[in-house]
Amino acid sequence: MEHEELLAGGIANAGAVVRVGRHVLRPSNPHTASIHRFLSYLASAGFDGAPVPVGIEPDGRERLEFIDGQVALPPYPEWAQSDPSLISVAQLIRRFHVGSQGFDLTGCSWSSEMADPSGGDVLCHNDVCLENVVFRDGIATALLDFDFAAPGRPVYDLAQFARMCVPIDDDVNAAKLGWVPADRPARLLLVADAFGLDPAERRQLIEVLDASMAAGGAFVRRRVEAGDPNFTAMWDAMGGAERFDRRRLWWVEHRVRFADALT
Repeated sequence: MEHEELLAGGIANAGAVVRVGRHVLRPSNPHTASIHRFLSYLASAGFDGAPVPVGIEPDGRERLEFIDGQVALPPYPEWAQSDPSLISVAQLIRRFHVGSQGFDLTGCSWSSEMADPSGGDVLCHNDVCLENVVFRDGIATALLDFDFAAPGRPVYDLAQFARMCVPIDDDVNAAKLGWVPADRPARLLLVADAFGLDPAERRQLIEVLDASMAAGGAFVRRRVEAGDPNFTAMWDAMGGAERFDRRRLWWVEHRVRFADALT
């Protein structure tokens, strides 16, 4: 029998992702076949920043090739909060979107839980947080966990990453994850510059953030109401609904600073 080493991190699949030699075993979902098809396409297109699928186990788990490197977990280490690390993730997302071009969406199914409500024709990751990025020497080299991948707009994908990793959050919430005080509007500018957004896309980035902040944890709340123990634990640890109410008010107060930084 293969020795399974538990891998830390994540929320949805916490405690259920293991390493077996050069592979990773993790829970599959109704969209795994489409995700594997997409990941195989990325590899064939020359994008080396995502896991390569191996197959589905008899027990239903998916098997992927393991990617060496560091993954930052809360409380986030200093190196993961650096500007060069932030820039490298934005550049990696850009390369990922370029590598996604040309993928045939016909016959595929995707999760709608975190998808761009406006839709789009580029496969987006939708959950690029630090726990889903592999770093080497502080530079992002690969994205993990494509469970919430779905067609959308590249700027939407970038906005979700920025929200979690600039981070665009109030000091109370950010501190609970180990974020140190920083000039967050300036960090959002670094993200926009690294990704290569034009003026119209920068305005769109703020608009997407408006909608994301207004939604305020709707996805997490749905998981909690469905009785998911991992999300319930996170909800409680982060302060429940108060966390998202506080963040919404904070965004209303500070939005102009972020918008001005991008002009």
